[in-house]
Amino acid sequence: MAYLKRKADARLDEWKADPGRKPLIIKGPRQVGKTETIRRFAAQHYESVVEINFVEEPQYRTITSDGYGADAIVRNISLIDPSKRFPAGKTLLFFDEMQEFPDIATALKFFKIDGRFDVICSGSMLGIGYTRIESNSVGYKTDYEMRSLDFEEFLWARGYGDDVIDDMLGHLITARPFSAAQMDVFSSLFLDYCTLGGMPEVVASYIEKGTFEGTLKMQRQLVLDYQEDIRKYAQGLDQARILNVFNHIPVQLARENKKFQISKVAHGARFKDYRGCVEWLETSGMVNVCYCMSYPELPLKGNYDENRFKLYFGDTGLFVAMLDDEASEDLRANRNLGVYKGALYESIVSEALKKQGYDLFYYKRENSTLEQDFFVRTRNHLVPVEVKAKNGTAKSLRTLIASDSYPDIRFGIKLTAGNIGSSEHVFTAPYFTTFLLRRLIRAYDDGHAPMLDNADRQP
Repeated sequence: MAYLKRKADARLDEWKADPGRKPLIIKGPRQVGKTETIRRFAAQHYESVVEINFVEEPQYRTITSDGYGADAIVRNISLIDPSKRFPAGKTLLFFDEMQEFPDIATALKFFKIDGRFDVICSGSMLGIGYTRIESNSVGYKTDYEMRSLDFEEFLWARGYGDDVIDDMLGHLITARPFSAAQMDVFSSLFLDYCTLGGMPEVVASYIEKGTFEGTLKMQRQLVLDYQEDIRKYAQGLDQARILNVFNHIPVQLARENKKFQISKVAHGARFKDYRGCVEWLETSGMVNVCYCMSYPELPLKGNYDENRFKLYFGDTGLFVAMLDDEASEDLRANRNLGVYKGALYESIVSEALKKQGYDLFYYKRENSTLEQDFFVRTRNHLVPVEVKAKNGTAKSLRTLIASDSYPDIRFGIKLTAGNIGSSEHVFTAPYFTTFLLRRLIRAYDDGHAPMLDNADRQP
């Protein structure tokens, strides 16, 4: 299948251009495209690429037996495979599936000091037990987290260029509604993206065939692979409990109150027995945790209740794959989301925010109907973000903006199936523009987004 352009491509080029570069560790869940991205980069920039996969080639787990110095490791690699070549300044050592041999992290310091070879490590479960890798290579590595395709990368895969993305951002910044043709095309593409998720293999198959044929089978196999990872890597924890939490995410998201309730996972389940399970899933990259804010005010960090949260999948394709057969077929054949409509859009927004580097927070006032889906922030203000599956008034959003009890909130953003608009300090934007929110907020902070000024409540 054809290679799909990724944002990681530019990140790797930046790393290569840095004369002081350190060994690079690329983390991320399985199947998000780490290996193919690194291989493509390596082929473009190096005369010799020495790739070692510690899962498929376990014999290489002995390469540190004579010490962690570059000379000792290169010598042992050559002993195992004499055909590998190591020209100084022209060689990349690519250690894949590093989680199977975290000892190699100790060698990163020595490769950096030696300076003759570039080193990239990656692995699908590096988040688990990463403390060991961190302590073994502190100060001598650079970390980069890779996730599945976001909607911008999906548009690239469909043949749209940066000029289209720039125009889309321009519409947001100037509050210019999209034309009917733009709304039809981008909304249709976005629904395709919601259905497929962002796993490169699934997206590539869809583009190659021009249909959804086979994509559900691929998504469901990925769910099975993730469940197998839980059984393999969740050492020292109750694997059955972790699997229970993972499997209950779609069910709980489909409920009106999307707060994840441990009591619903198993009879008599208590939060303290499951805290480690949620942390494990989050660290693995399989899920994103959205915490309930103690109060809607700045700062965001530390201002939340760690016992109240929602759980979303790191890739919405996993959510779609875990729907029942009837709902999944209805989604693909008839573009109907049914009872899962609100959950799917909320999930895709959570994923888009996380991929832009945002931590996830919501707010639910005790003994009240006041609830807000997400929050982002400008330089000085807290910005509530509402996800509307149906056309509505966004009552909670307007309450937060209008009330003097929330001085950090001056305006809000509502994401809907409709066009761009602004009224009563609420800026409305289509779902498909969610991936541009950080760029929009940055433009506002730089004084280049009159749309938010118009929606803003003046002091």
